[in-house]
Amino acid sequence: MRFLLGGYTADGGGAAEGIGVLLAGDPDDASAAGELSRCAAPAVRADSPSWITWHPTLPVLYAALEHRGLVQAFRRDGDESFAPLGEPVAAGEAVCHVAVAPSGDAVIAACWGDGRLVRIRLDGEGRPVTAADLAAAEDPYALGGISATPPRPSRAHHVRFLPRNTVATTDLGFDLVRFWHGDGGQGSRDVVLPRGTGPRHSRWHPSGHLFVVTELSTELYALAPDPNGQWRVVAGVPLSPSELPGDAAAELAFSRDGRYVYAGLRGSNTLAVLEVRGDGAELRPVALVDAGVEGPRHHVVVRDTVLVAGQLSHEVVALALDERTGVPGRARRRVDAPSPTCVLPAS
Repeated sequence: MRFLLGGYTADGGGAAEGIGVLLAGDPDDASAAGELSRCAAPAVRADSPSWITWHPTLPVLYAALEHRGLVQAFRRDGDESFAPLGEPVAAGEAVCHVAVAPSGDAVIAACWGDGRLVRIRLDGEGRPVTAADLAAAEDPYALGGISATPPRPSRAHHVRFLPRNTVATTDLGFDLVRFWHGDGGQGSRDVVLPRGTGPRHSRWHPSGHLFVVTELSTELYALAPDPNGQWRVVAGVPLSPSELPGDAAAELAFSRDGRYVYAGLRGSNTLAVLEVRGDGAELRPVALVDAGVEGPRHHVVVRDTVLVAGQLSHEVVALALDERTGVPGRARRRVDAPSPTCVLPAS
């Protein structure tokens, strides 16, 4: 199976050369259980493409060029090669995530550095053409006479397109999960998490809940709309039974049946395993296992395998997954990969 790798290049203090290519077994394998290897040459050279994602219908890839503050589109021109599609579009400082609308007509970029959320219109070929900012976030803990001392910066970090023409975004700096309808022109309706939690990434669960992992407090929250459509927190649980010093949560992924959730923890270099019960609002910690890498920035689950990108150890590892218990084993395969930050199935 073929995967693409986002990563940090020299402008971000990393060793990658652009978007890399990873193989797990043969390119046409349907699983990721095979031997890991990496193509020596990048699929395309780019400056710190720390997050990459596909257009829903076109052979077009979008990359957040984090340290340049740009979003660039690339059109596939071979099994393992891409070429730039149009000019890069300015997004904002430290753009760290991009998501494409299911309709394929827009990208929304989140910028960690300045808190901006930018909607970029796409033409019929998937080329970025124009950009407009969504409404800026306000710190809920600096309103109503409650003073934030010193003032906190907004840190937009993640974008998730949901059913019913809804978009969810996270603001790690202001402890917000923001919900937008349509193109976002009417502003957002925000859910405030406890101060200092730092919501980072989200996943839409088949139960109809939005799961949000918090980088700073290392917790998992479940959010759901009430009968009036107002989103609220319905559950929350620590990722591990005891907080480990220096931990910072990273990515979320589900088992293929949605029963288990996997959250990466940088610092302890572990994966937290939680079970989803009941209607999806009951969360139970199951295990905390070795991620097999240093700095588990990102991971994906493919059937009975978890691929983990070790940003600091410059490698990708494969963990065998016991689908009965939901618990990954120790790393069974590994391959060198310079400063990986994102693992994306290539087809």
